[in-house]
Amino acid sequence: MSMEGSTRLGPRGLIKKHEFVRIIIQCLYSIGYGKAASCLELESGIACQSHYFQMLESKILSGNWNDCIDILNAIKDLTEETRATALFLVFKQSLLECSKCGDDKLALDILQKEVSALQMGRDKVHKLAHSILFSKDMEQGKMDNNEVCELRKKLLQELENLLPPPITLPRCRLEHLVETAVLTQIDSCMYHNFSDAVSLYADHLCGRDQIPTETVQILTEHKDEAWFVQFSHNGEYLASSSSDCTAIIWKVLEDDSVILKHTLWSHDKPVSFVAWSPDDSKLLTCGNGEVLKLWDVETGTCKHTFRDHGFVVSSCAWFPDSKRLVCGSSDPEKGIYMWDCDGNELKAWRGMRMPKILDLAVTPDGENLISIFSDKEIRILNVGTNAERVISEDHSITSLSISRDSEYFIVNLNSQEIHMWDVAGKLEKPLKYMGHRQSKYVIRSCFGGVNSKFIASGSENSQVYIWNRRNSMPIEVLCGHSMTVNCVSWNLRRPQMLASASDDHTIRIWGSSLSKKTQPEKLS
Repeated sequence: MSMEGSTRLGPRGLIKKHEFVRIIIQCLYSIGYGKAASCLELESGIACQSHYFQMLESKILSGNWNDCIDILNAIKDLTEETRATALFLVFKQSLLECSKCGDDKLALDILQKEVSALQMGRDKVHKLAHSILFSKDMEQGKMDNNEVCELRKKLLQELENLLPPPITLPRCRLEHLVETAVLTQIDSCMYHNFSDAVSLYADHLCGRDQIPTETVQILTEHKDEAWFVQFSHNGEYLASSSSDCTAIIWKVLEDDSVILKHTLWSHDKPVSFVAWSPDDSKLLTCGNGEVLKLWDVETGTCKHTFRDHGFVVSSCAWFPDSKRLVCGSSDPEKGIYMWDCDGNELKAWRGMRMPKILDLAVTPDGENLISIFSDKEIRILNVGTNAERVISEDHSITSLSISRDSEYFIVNLNSQEIHMWDVAGKLEKPLKYMGHRQSKYVIRSCFGGVNSKFIASGSENSQVYIWNRRNSMPIEVLCGHSMTVNCVSWNLRRPQMLASASDDHTIRIWGSSLSKKTQPEKLS
């Protein structure tokens, strides 16, 4: 073995030639180039399978169980647990074949003497005995040769997965090493924003053209400050709301241009936010200190107005079934309600422990309800178990956003920071993002890009900020708006498309710098 490991490859000499050639041979076999693999084995003198495993394969396929046991006992550097497990698998196959052949005395002898000596635990031994007897009762007669052969091949596969290197090789070892190297390069790439395979011919490095950095369209239909904007889950629509007391549903076309679909007139007060149902067939709109309304996206008609004894909605969110929604109230006595689409109360959380709700969201998997209350506290409630966890921040929280995988959420603070926490509670401290401006107004941020790799946020200095989640400082600052940017939304299906809503009455659509539609000023 020392001779095998003496030759090193690579500029730093970190790769053992023998191991490298061996995993190449394994790869050639696995992708269907058996002849090439055999030629490489012959030329290099290096076999894909170790000497021990070749002997095991020969003895198992021929049913020579005693020699097989001797080989396993002769292998050095095996932990006792691994050796016992391997022997147990061999005895299990031997027992099955003895039982099927009618040699019950030999099967019982193996079970009592050999298997019991492995100290695998009484329950496991009893379970094995029961399975052998049950199999014998259910399937009378001897096994044919094909069945025996398949079972022995299965045993070989189990041993191959169990025994450690260099006795066996982990499956697809070369592919795993290459993929790990590729993922490392992707993780270190600040602008990576696509899910296709990457080239192996050069080190991976994306340019800023992979994320939205240029204004490609300006929407001017709102007649007052634009407060909220959100893309639908399927990426085919955009909804916006404004202090002009309207909400607008926009259609995203194939060429990424945006056109007006419906203007929603019904609120008496400014519309502070909107929320898409997960199936994108319905839209909720909330008047500022007013009522909540449910709209049909296709027709643009109001389907229901939620009025519940002065319940003033401050925020709302959908459950994954698109049939249930939760609403938080700015009135401490009201708490959180769960309604169906007809306004029937399904559940409520209210009382002393449920103060004024500033914002809330349901994780996309429907398991957790996250709410912002008492200005500086985050409450994570498991809807199924009612288990809850409270996180306290040092500064006032203005908004909340959850990642698509339900694992993380971000909150905007008036201390000019964005904090990212994990839903499960593994992080002792949040990851922090800074550089934007926020001290007076409600500013909303969002996750975006492939695998929610980026964070985007509005800012009081009229700019849009984009961070890679791995870095606390922004990688891009987008200029174009002339007043505070209140909200941003990243298209889930089109990772190079971003929307922003501003006090300058406009909504900007941002795209890649390579977009042919890039326009510096205004869309007529």
